[in-house]
Amino acid sequence: MATVELRFSALPEHVRTARLVAAAVARRAGVDEAVLDEVRLAVGEACSRAVGLHQSVGITAPVKVALIEEEKQFSIEVGDEAPHAVPGSRRAGDAADDPDAETEEDEMGLAVISGLVDDVEVTAGEHGGLIRMTWPTTPPPAVVLP
Repeated sequence: MATVELRFSALPEHVRTARLVAAAVARRAGVDEAVLDEVRLAVGEACSRAVGLHQSVGITAPVKVALIEEEKQFSIEVGDEAPHAVPGSRRAGDAADDPDAETEEDEMGLAVISGLVDDVEVTAGEHGGLIRMTWPTTPPPAVVLP
């Protein structure tokens, strides 16, 4: 199992680099060429979401991306350190002017990712969130020597 880790400042201009790195590593891992655009788009959406969450609450910690090559599958994990509300809880001092609009935007981003990736898992809590996306890989073709 090989893992490439990428950390970048929570700035929108770094999302493009994360997309390019993810696509290159996915190609090397054996993700089908026809799916690479979906990988790029999903990673871009997940990274943009993490950047937005960090910026909205003033977190200076980097966004974390792990590119994990496993047997027969390739996974990408995008992590943020923004506190996510646990259902039914409310933190004192929440500064969102319109929490419904923020929630709708977050749900829209997750819906886009779910539409691009068949195998996606989202976890979130008071210490941050993680989006894990997984694609199947094909083994390299066998080399037949004459």
